[in-house]
Amino acid sequence: MQLFNRYIKLVMLAGLLFTTSSLYAKPDVVALNQQPPRQNLLALRQEVAEFLTTQTVGYPGNVGVNVGLIDPNLRLTKCHDLEVFLPKGSRVWGRTSVGARCHTPSAWTIYTQATVSVSSAYLVASKPLAQGRTITRDDLMFETGDITQLPSGIYTDVSQALGRVVNISMQAGTVLRQEMLKQAPVVQQGQTVMVVSSGRGFSVSAEGKAITKANEGQVVQVKVANGQVVSGIARQGGQVEIVF
Repeated sequence: MQLFNRYIKLVMLAGLLFTTSSLYAKPDVVALNQQPPRQNLLALRQEVAEFLTTQTVGYPGNVGVNVGLIDPNLRLTKCHDLEVFLPKGSRVWGRTSVGARCHTPSAWTIYTQATVSVSSAYLVASKPLAQGRTITRDDLMFETGDITQLPSGIYTDVSQALGRVVNISMQAGTVLRQEMLKQAPVVQQGQTVMVVSSGRGFSVSAEGKAITKANEGQVVQVKVANGQVVSGIARQGGQVEIVF
């Protein structure tokens, strides 16, 4: 009988422990069920990649976009209203930083690194070029590479460089940049030019001598036959345009 009573007590104690542990477990299960869904980080990277790809429309050559890994330890609430943006000072070129901002249901912002490469043809000197030389087609050749890794102001079109004057001497293979070539004057000092005056319903032309040299579109002074000095806009072919 004594042994039976002890057995009954052990059964009751075990039941009490089971009930107590169940009571403590229930709040954890409820809390787990109430946690909001997490943001899919792979989907977030894809959103950033699509944003950068859209921003590169119109770039020359072949564009490549590579978005860096997002810290897998981040626990972000799944976003219903996501905005991808460029932080101040960033640009869609080379190595850059991109932001992603959530507005609802929870506000959060993260930043990730990305690389935008642009494989395109660019101009280099085909031979050594001396200072003062006027660029011709034979002076130029194309090379292809990632232009985001090159200095700014490179030439990607032959027409951009033709007729310009070499500003500093350079070796063959030198990547041509805008500061290396200057625009050739279309009017030289002392050159005989044709001054064309035009207005509503009339156009008059006369010869004169340029007092100064000027590039295309610059103002140049010209002395005409009667000794008068006039100012006009220098144009190709030794013309000076005066518009009334």
